[in-house]
Amino acid sequence: MKLDRRNFVSLGATLATAAVLPAGAQSRGKLAFPKGFIWGASTAGHQVEGNDTASDTWFMENIAPTVFKEPAGDAANSFELWETDLDLCKAMGLNAYRFSVEWSRVEPEKGRVSQAALDHYKRIVAGCHKRGLRPIVTYNHFTSPRWFAAAGGWLNPDAAAWFAAYCERVTRAFGDGIDHAVTFNEPNLPKLIGSLNLPPQIAEMDRKTLERAAELTRSERFVPTNVVLPQNLQPMEAAMLVGHARARQAIKAIRGNLPVGFSLAIFDDQAAGGGTAKRDAVRRHLYGAWLEAAKADDYIGVQNYERAIWGAQGRLPPPDGARRGHLGAEVYPASLAGAVRYAHGATGKPVLVTEHGVGTDDDATRQWMIPEALGHLHKAMADGVPVKGYCHWSLIDNFEWIFGYGPKFGLHSLDRKTFVRTPKPSARLYGAIARANAV
Repeated sequence: MKLDRRNFVSLGATLATAAVLPAGAQSRGKLAFPKGFIWGASTAGHQVEGNDTASDTWFMENIAPTVFKEPAGDAANSFELWETDLDLCKAMGLNAYRFSVEWSRVEPEKGRVSQAALDHYKRIVAGCHKRGLRPIVTYNHFTSPRWFAAAGGWLNPDAAAWFAAYCERVTRAFGDGIDHAVTFNEPNLPKLIGSLNLPPQIAEMDRKTLERAAELTRSERFVPTNVVLPQNLQPMEAAMLVGHARARQAIKAIRGNLPVGFSLAIFDDQAAGGGTAKRDAVRRHLYGAWLEAAKADDYIGVQNYERAIWGAQGRLPPPDGARRGHLGAEVYPASLAGAVRYAHGATGKPVLVTEHGVGTDDDATRQWMIPEALGHLHKAMADGVPVKGYCHWSLIDNFEWIFGYGPKFGLHSLDRKTFVRTPKPSARLYGAIARANAV
């Protein structure tokens, strides 16, 4: 099937005519959000653009052995179809779009900057404004150039300077059009993953993947940001904290009034059965250094997908009968508000929800979760927590890292052969909330 943007633009009429809340959601009553509240959807470059061939992640996906289930390949072809994605946001009635710039496209080889890539992302920013969308731009969403990883990544003493120089180039090229800048996406995720009790064979395959990558690049060590060995967790965190501070400084030097922060992966951590000390220790380990760093930022980005209940000896299983999503995670709508309350309380900063969603093939679960979660978020705001906006993950079904194309987080489904995006009922539901600025 030959792609034509008209196929997608016509979805606007479909979404607009169907943009009504289900009866169950309407019965909640109208909870109005503040004027100017950000309603967005999120994507990430490597996960939707396709053919990110100069990145560390592309390289790891295409070697053997590899921890990745499958390569990203063409992904959603969003590098070509970015206008289509913006049209989807507009058709839903959103007022923001969060996307990421691929460092590997801007600087595919160390010191060699691609003006064409900078111009490409500048066009996306301009396209957002044309459609009334606020561009929320992530400078680093897990992926980095292959040369960066082969040089030791964040374990190289020059890493922070390299990253700051990249951020300076991006901001100089189109920073005047960015609404919010996100330096790092979930820099604490490697630590958080360690608490998920993933099968031990995944950790072993991580090691084998990195050993093979180092061998093929003839480097002493290949250190990407999204496949991390346990012994590298602390030194990488320390280096990325410096990198964030240097990046913020570089961005602010060019546009001082641009809100700068990072997004943090945060559970709604709860204590049960004498688990308060355990919960608090886990919080210090997973978020402590980053929450302290956020005190110097303009806002804190929160990304939440589930709660974690901690007993005295460790994490407890979800309650019997709980709805489940990807990897058996409990779908608990109140978790977003819990994470937001904690992030603001720990930093004193306003919150921007940069990701929230559920991985499931059952869109009815997503339709149930969205209004429930937003109702709890509204209550947190009524209690005085300053929340700037909400961006749902994700706009479309996409490549989900080591799990490949299995998990479905999208508000739109994706035909990977034709790249046609089709709105799910949850897209209509969320669009209706955004248009009404109320749930």
